[in-house]
Amino acid sequence: MHPFSSSQVLPKYENRKLRGLVLDLQVAPQPIRLSEVRQLEVKVTVSNLGTNLVNLEFPTDQRIEVQLLNSADVVLTRWSENHAIKDTPANVLINPGEHVEYKELIATRDLAPGKVFTAEVFFPKYPELKIRQKFLTEQ
Repeated sequence: MHPFSSSQVLPKYENRKLRGLVLDLQVAPQPIRLSEVRQLEVKVTVSNLGTNLVNLEFPTDQRIEVQLLNSADVVLTRWSENHAIKDTPANVLINPGEHVEYKELIATRDLAPGKVFTAEVFFPKYPELKIRQKFLTEQ
């Protein structure tokens, strides 16, 4: 058995260059206590479960976009609104069986207690690479 084999079905991306990539999203802490937490930690892991090297090209130093949405899917906060993005092109290479992690903090100021919100992470250059996770807020 191959150490990186998985029974997980790989997403079928339109962009063939993305084939083999799988996203995982973690939002911490859970549940979100708004009286204690001013920023939410969002971690996305991009794993290459395919057999080919994946080369992701980025026109700027921004790799991911994080946004918080309400139950009606209205965007409340975007990570990029509070960050300067430089025109620094770069490539990220992900070998088969390897992964890349991105951790960002996003403000919780637009959230209200006792409600369900969604954290959404996507790659602006590769909109097909998108993942969402719901979370609950407390006082």
